[in-house]
Parts: sequence; structure tokens; C-alpha cells
Amino acid sequence: MDFIEIKNRYNELSKNDCCLSCGETINFSNVADGEICVDLGCGRGTEVLKLSEKVGNNGFIYGIDISEGMIETAKRNAKKFNITNVDFIKCELENINLPEKTADLVISNCTINHSLNKQKVWNEIHRILKPNGRFVISDIYSTEIVPEIYKNDLHAVAECWAGAVTKAEYITTIKNAGFTNFEIIEESKPYTKGKIEVCSFTIKGTKTKCNCKK
Repeated sequence: MDFIEIKNRYNELSKNDCCLSCGETINFSNVADGEICVDLGCGRGTEVLKLSEKVGNNGFIYGIDISEGMIETAKRNAKKFNITNVDFIKCELENINLPEKTADLVISNCTINHSLNKQKVWNEIHRILKPNGRFVISDIYSTEIVPEIYKNDLHAVAECWAGAVTKAEYITTIKNAGFTNFEIIEESKPYTKGKIEVCSFTIKGTKTKCNCKK
């Protein structure tokens, strides 16, 4: 299975002003001057450009997205505002094109649910974080297991619901990546999304020095 339909959808959305996020992780990130940050599923680069001011000239922000259209739009936006302490990288979240122990902070807004291999995404988050680096991730989970017919429907996955997993599975995935120090800091009541019910939530955690994934 490929991601052509998902890519095409986000290439199209890169040209308009719709909101794609299910959370405002930047509000919980406590970004400091000089930090290196990574935004997974950066879209048009809105959060990246906001973070660039917070980290100052001594910091740097990487935006990661699978959509060429989104990356091109983000680069144009950075150039438009003469922001130079950012870079946008086109790659899959399951294979992030950054060295290990790069980031002080990883954020993501309603993106990981698209992945067909969420464990690899969380493994990558753990890999690119520095010791004591932190993540703030906003995403959705399903209140029950999504029927297989929808899990394999790329259009439904692209609409941010068919790729959802249950809360228990989501938490297990984070733990399996090597994280033990994390908490849910915001969580919605269930609401209908497509053919299922989901909840939005925001998780914050730290890669502790002694917590190295084997």
C-alpha cells in the first residue's frame, strides 16, 4: 500500500487556509532560546515559523512533511518573512532524515494517526531526541478498534480517522519506543469522526538519560 492519495490530498490542501491540526502543541512546549526543535507533519510551516522566533538566532527548527506541496509552501512562507533559522525536509515520519540525538523538542499536531506503522514513528521520535529532550504530541485515538475495511481505505485515513488506534494501543506504542516519563495533559470527550468515535488528546513526555531504547 502506498501513500499517493494522502500525498495528493495534502498537496491540494497546501494551497488553501484550512486548519489541519487537532491540537496546539506549541502552547505546551515551553520553548527556550537556543533550542533545536522538530515539527512532524509541519504542513505549511505555521508552527515552525512561530517556534523560530522563540528559539532565536542560536536555535533552529526543522519541519518534516511527506507532502512536496506542503514543503514548497512552507519554504515560500519562510522566505517571505526572511526567516533563516529553519529548514523543511520532505521525508516519511517512519524514517526521519535527521541524525540521532538532534532535537531538544519534537512536536506534532494530528499527524501520527495517518501512519500505517506508528511504532516506527515513535521509535524515530525517541531516536532523534537528545537525552532529556521532550515531546509534545497532539493526536486522536479511537474509542474502539477501527474496522479493517476502513483501516485500508486511504481516503478515510487521509481524513484523520481511519488510521486511529485505541488509547490503550497508543500508550503501549509510546512505551515500546522507550518512553517511560510521559503524561496526557489535555483530552477531549468522544466525538464523531467519519464512521467512528474518536478523542483528541495531547501527550507530553521526556526521554530520560537512562531511558535508552534497546
